[in-house]
Amino acid sequence: MGLSKTERRQRIKNRIRKIVGGTEARPRLAVFRSNKEIYAQIINDVDGKTIAAASSRDKDIKAEGTKSEVAALVGKSIAEKALKAGIETIAFDRGGYLYHGRVKSLAEGAREGGLKF
Repeated sequence: MGLSKTERRQRIKNRIRKIVGGTEARPRLAVFRSNKEIYAQIINDVDGKTIAAASSRDKDIKAEGTKSEVAALVGKSIAEKALKAGIETIAFDRGGYLYHGRVKSLAEGAREGGLKF
């Protein structure tokens, strides 16, 4: 029998995490996508600390429009918080999700906000 959707995503996520890691100079932008919401964190894996976080549940993000539009707003928000923390370049961790739809719009929103991948 084949893998379930979550097992498949976990395998892809492990494969990505072997390559993508966050350092102090270039932290990792991790994305988590649920059915309704989307979350993003900037993580320094060396120290094991989250530097900045944003999600579609934050009060400053208006959850109106399509889910892709909201994801773009989350990307801009995380970019703004990262720039305040002095971070300009990041490593993008799509978390086992395909790079399209909400994940892609979050990445494009972060790029518009000033982050370099």
